[in-house]
Amino acid sequence: MGLPVLSAIFRSRVVCQRGFVAILNCPKHMKASVSLFSHSAGRCTQTCQALIYRKHGDPSGVVELEDVPVHQTGAKEVLVKLLASPINPSDINMIQGTYSILPDLPAIGGNEGVAQVIEVGSQVKSLKAGDWVIPRDAGLGTWRTEAVLAEDDVISVPNDIPLLSAATLGVNPCTAIRMLSDFEDLKPGDSVIQNAANSGVGQAVIQIAAARGINTINVIRDRPDFTQLSDRLKAMGASHVIKEESLRRPEMKELFKTCSKPKLALNGVGGKSATELLRHLQVGGSMVTYGGMSKQPVTIPVSALIFKDVKVRGFWVTQWKKDHTHNGKAFRAMLDELCSLIQQGKLTAPACTEVRIQDYKKALDAAMQPFSSRKQVLIM
Repeated sequence: MGLPVLSAIFRSRVVCQRGFVAILNCPKHMKASVSLFSHSAGRCTQTCQALIYRKHGDPSGVVELEDVPVHQTGAKEVLVKLLASPINPSDINMIQGTYSILPDLPAIGGNEGVAQVIEVGSQVKSLKAGDWVIPRDAGLGTWRTEAVLAEDDVISVPNDIPLLSAATLGVNPCTAIRMLSDFEDLKPGDSVIQNAANSGVGQAVIQIAAARGINTINVIRDRPDFTQLSDRLKAMGASHVIKEESLRRPEMKELFKTCSKPKLALNGVGGKSATELLRHLQVGGSMVTYGGMSKQPVTIPVSALIFKDVKVRGFWVTQWKKDHTHNGKAFRAMLDELCSLIQQGKLTAPACTEVRIQDYKKALDAAMQPFSSRKQVLIM
């Protein structure tokens, strides 16, 4: 979902390549009688705070902070305290009613985040109090301070990794590692080209590729601070950072004298940018589209299909997770690899602005700004 999450195919369902994180404080427990939002059907004993929307529209106008009941923990459920949750483009699109999957209303916003297990049910086997967990899939409603969730709805992550890395683990890094793993057999020394290189997915691609010895050619829009941004991406492991307009200039020939032509192109923008990525692929290479920030269709030159036999694919991390619901080992292995990179200092969270849940309107407004470079994170 995400750029996470960062999927765009049809006009009204395009997802932009920016994200934000917010952090929420847990309120005091209060009495309540009913809940529309808990996954448990047990008796209500307390409440938490949650960001709720009862109709689709502009997030700053339809999202409200409310107290909602939290039920007692069932035998196969866990009570969790949400620690931090990002605001991703897919979250905004869901609230607007333009995403490809929409929850029933009223709904709690948020599809990603990290929580700490406070209490486990009598039949819970895989988790214990104190564990950190993230959602297995979209739709849990992570913009709240507490929740009772089914054991199978969450999966554990190490609690010794940075909080913001854990909170932003489930969408962008998962999207990046799957695209680097599932479409071309990339070896050390091979090259990948991507646009939206400064997005959450783009930064994860740079770092994961560098850890695997894969070169990255990273395309970003021109801007006054291009040099500073280029230096920052290179510090993460980017092999080359170029401007959009450079894709159509002879200087690309010079670049490919020292760097192999890419086997894989990753497109989060669409429009002309995607077409230019295609032109630089190796014969038989693949372009994978996971987002459409420009809201323009992807145009494929006939020559690329006939003479270069390129493959044009799409990727949506939410669908990957659904397809692997019954293969927990694949999801577990992916998270273990990502967490290992985090622990080694080879994969870091994107730049984040931490916002308390009470200041959610400020975070939502920032998340709506086009091409914002900082992810908004709600601290619960």
